[in-house]
Order: sequence, then structure tokens, then C-alpha cells
Amino acid sequence: MSIFSGLEEIVRQDCPLSGLIWYGIGGNADYLLTPRNLDELKEVTKRCSENNIPMYILGQGSNVLIKDEGVRGAVIKLGGSDFANVEFDGEVVTAWAGASLSKLVLDCVRKRLSGLEGLTGIPGTIGGAVRMNAGGSFGDIGASIESVILMDKEGNVFEKSKPELEFDYRWVNITAKFILAAKLKLVESDSEQILRNIKEIWIYKKNSQPMDKRNAGCIFKNPRGLSAGALIDRAGLKGTQCGGAEVSDKHANFIIANKGCKANDVVELISIVKAKVSEKFDVNLELELEIW
Repeated sequence: MSIFSGLEEIVRQDCPLSGLIWYGIGGNADYLLTPRNLDELKEVTKRCSENNIPMYILGQGSNVLIKDEGVRGAVIKLGGSDFANVEFDGEVVTAWAGASLSKLVLDCVRKRLSGLEGLTGIPGTIGGAVRMNAGGSFGDIGASIESVILMDKEGNVFEKSKPELEFDYRWVNITAKFILAAKLKLVESDSEQILRNIKEIWIYKKNSQPMDKRNAGCIFKNPRGLSAGALIDRAGLKGTQCGGAEVSDKHANFIIANKGCKANDVVELISIVKAKVSEKFDVNLELELEIW
């Protein structure tokens, strides 16, 4: 613990992570650090860099699988109130990395601001959403982002704006280790119409995705011009099980964790799905899920 001497209030050693991710499975981290403000984050980053400790950034864990062996390094979770702030200034919203994406969507309804409805039903934090350009068939977060505030491993804070800031399908050209905040430009609209749109999207997702099961959203990215879920379905893999992991009968691009599931069950099932789709369609599925 001497590595993080003086930071005892925000560090836990050999810490279980399963309770911090949506899958609810996986091993422990060597260290879990929860900096409450920017100064603490800079100090944590400095200590990790000086001691060659790998750093992993965790939001709400909605797109992450922790291996059963755990994480060798420091998992950093921006859990303090400073990192959960959301500031409204007319049609411009500044949301810090630890803020809840789903809460922001609803807050925008109350403020009569349109632009984020397509993110309805997507869990996670703003930081995680920006990092992967979260979205779906109803739109992605990158369309509304004007700029982001970033911090590198040396503790330098800087801002990157469009057009220098580029978004694509599940991708953004950010190489900095930390996303601190995002500035979004929304459009004033009728709150009842926004709410109707949100309800329609929610009903669609509830009917087409296994939202009542433990999962981490879509496992694979859609290959260009194709649907990963459709390919997995056509390969006859719906319902395929490996230990406690199962390809969802509702949406084939979801792998659900049944009772007793281990992280290695999910990893093995992912390999089975990739191999079968490659064999049948000559398509190499790329992971959307992060595996630590």
C-alpha cells in the first residue's frame, strides 16, 4: 500500500470487481482507486506511472467483462461528485465523465432539450459513452458532442473540439487516457414529443433485447453493411450455451450470464461464436465488449 501512501481513503487492495460491472462476474483488481476530484486523479495517475502499474478506467461497467483471474493493475473509477456534475447553459450541456448517461437523457427531457433520445436504454457513464461513441440504430452520442476535456497520463488537461474531434461507428479519435467531460450541443424542443420518442425507443429495445437478464449489451460490432446479430442467428447459435453463458434467444448479439456463470464461460462462448460465423460466412466478428 506504500505506493499509494496518503491516498488510503480512495484505494482498496485486492478488490472484487464483480459488483461494479453489469455482468456481475469476474475476479479482483490489484487496486481499485476512486479519486474524488481532479487533484486526486492526477496524483493517482502519477503514482501508477512512476511504479509502472497499468491503469484501467471503469465507468458503470456496462460494456466490460472482468476475467476470472482478475486485473493485474489499477482500476480507476471516477466516483466522486466532482466527476458526476452536469451543467446546463441554454442548449449547451457540459457533462462530466462520471455522470450517468441514462439520467442525463431524462434530465434533457425536463429541460426540453432534444438530441440524446437515441441513447435511451443505454447504460453507462458519459466518459464510457464518449470513449466508444455509444449509440445504436437511433443515433450515437458523437453527433451531439462539440468538444471533450481530456487528461493524458502525465496529468496534462486539454480540450479537443470538432472538426479535430472525429467520431465513427463505435470509434472516436481520442488517444488520451482520461476523458474528463464532454460538451454537447442540443436543440430546444417540445418535452412531450421528446418523451414520446423516448418511450417508443424504450419499448422497441425492451421487446428486442434481453433487458431483464445479466448482460453487457452487444458483444460484437456490426461488420460494415451487415448485422452481427443476424449473422449469429443465421449460424444457428441462438440458445447456444457454454457453462453459465448463453447466446440470447431474444437478440443473438447478446450473451447473457445465467446463475453460476463464470467469466471464462463468456470468453469461451465468444470464441465459439466467432469461429462459427467465420466458418459459415467468412466474416471476422470484432468485439465491442471490453475484456480485462
